[in-house]
Amino acid sequence: MAARDYGQYDGITRALELVGERWALLIVRDLLVGPRRYGELAAGLPRIPSNILASRLKELQAVGVIRRMPRSRVVLYELTPYGRELEPVVLALGAWGFKAMGDPRDDQVVTADSMTIALRTAFRADVAESLPATAYAARLGPAELLIRVDGSRLAVDRGTGPADLDFTAGPDIRHLISGELAPARAIATGVVEVLRGPDELLDRFASTFHLAA
Repeated sequence: MAARDYGQYDGITRALELVGERWALLIVRDLLVGPRRYGELAAGLPRIPSNILASRLKELQAVGVIRRMPRSRVVLYELTPYGRELEPVVLALGAWGFKAMGDPRDDQVVTADSMTIALRTAFRADVAESLPATAYAARLGPAELLIRVDGSRLAVDRGTGPADLDFTAGPDIRHLISGELAPARAIATGVVEVLRGPDELLDRFASTFHLAA
């Protein structure tokens, strides 16, 4: 049974009953990146109380959104096919919320999984199809990501690796992604620091990952 009952009968109400509890969609967001152990979910959501995380996982399992997958001595949580149907919903919410982000507070954190989903949200497959395959090694705050674009295909993995452009940036990179800041200006003002590779590839990155503010 859903933790909350709104007493109405329609699809939106039912969806909120299933995934509308606090933290539920952020758990779904992180599991869209890949299966996670309990400890990995807790580390990716550092402000979630352990009892709430346990409760949300049980609730999401009960309604068929996630499942437990025992692997050797480790239990992984992953989305079911029904749960993965939430991906376009989560990406649409991310695009909508991007318009109202503003400046980060001192107590707000960036995680590798949140940045992975942010990149999926901003990815413009239609633009990428006409561009050469490109790999980016990006240090976005504390998150180190290897971003590979090949036509309309996007792969984002934790860590580093061979890349055409290696760069680092803080939260102000959102001004580049929104189009408010030109790539050359982003480099000149220190919003983006190119560590290796031609500066011009940042133009390609900005074309490939774009969200209107």
